Amino acid sequence: SSPHLVQVRERIRINGQPISKDLFNKYFWLVYNRLEETKDPAHASMPAYFRFLTIMAFHVFLQEKVDLAVVEVGIGGTYDCTNIIRAPVVCGVSSLGIDHTSILGDTMEKIAWQKGGIFKPGVPAFTVAQPERPLEVLRERAQERECPLYLCPELDDFEEGCQGLELGLAGAHQRSNAALALQLARTWLQRRGCQGLGELKEVPPSTELLGRPVPLAPAFQLTDAMIQGLRDTEWLGRTQVLSHGPVTWYLDGAHTTSSIQACVRWFRQAALNQDKPHDGSEVRVLLFNATGDRDTAALLKLLVPCHFDYAVFCPNFTEVSVANNADQQNFNVTLENALTRCLENQRTWTRLLEEKVGQDPWLPSPLR
Repeated sequence: SSPHLVQVRERIRINGQPISKDLFNKYFWLVYNRLEETKDPAHASMPAYFRFLTIMAFHVFLQEKVDLAVVEVGIGGTYDCTNIIRAPVVCGVSSLGIDHTSILGDTMEKIAWQKGGIFKPGVPAFTVAQPERPLEVLRERAQERECPLYLCPELDDFEEGCQGLELGLAGAHQRSNAALALQLARTWLQRRGCQGLGELKEVPPSTELLGRPVPLAPAFQLTDAMIQGLRDTEWLGRTQVLSHGPVTWYLDGAHTTSSIQACVRWFRQAALNQDKPHDGSEVRVLLFNATGDRDTAALLKLLVPCHFDYAVFCPNFTEVSVANNADQQNFNVTLENALTRCLENQRTWTRLLEEKVGQDPWLPSPLR
């Protein structure tokens, strides 16, 4: 996905819903014409795709008078075009992974430095459990920018004294995302002076890492709205199970080694925990596509233990579309380049199978 799945309007939502076609059309041309009229004649260029949509999103939110805008960075943080907000209410950094290495750097520490670029003086920031060195980098960035940084407690800490929380998003990795979301939401509600947010729970005394304090944010008693929010959350295309006649699709957008590992754990739990019939009535097919400068060999290696019967490598171009949706077109990559990438992935997969790599880190013995 790019990151919209079907239509570009998914990128700009109000109350969880993509803005209407009429609103999108209205604000698109308003912003486009304003930029066209005011651009520097000597350097006559319009903003690139993502930058334009970012400008447009801010304009939409201002014109539609939203109370709260949740803004996700495009790539990194420090030099990302979303990072023009001088005083956000709160910032969050989710679990770090190796991605966009040509822009962000090829180590977790370099990527952490980029992510920490969203920290602002006096603005609280939260992150989840990270490897030691990247967490150190985040802490150093926070200290440089005089930003109070907190570590989110595990979701288990919120479940004490109540039933286990039900998450709308499948996969164990979503628990750290949920814990982060709860801290961000509470910070916003506190800022708005909301009452009845539940009592804070005591923080354990051992909240120092490597001798330098990273305060652990306190867990708190969740409101009914928070519990419902976690339960009702939807994210199409991520750990999504879609039944279509005799075929069941297991869809995910994982594109880093850590997220592929999380995806495989979910897939095992959702699909592979039942024995496969031996009469050939069920086959397991991997449908794989990757874009950009990602190390697809490293990603595919993690998928080998799933024991697929077939693998199909495809581009993300749709030659036949019922809706004839222009939102699915990609002008940055030619079809020829995409097909070449598919052939490379196919060769990599064949080699991995021949080498019988991919020891199964999740089950004691491989599925047969």
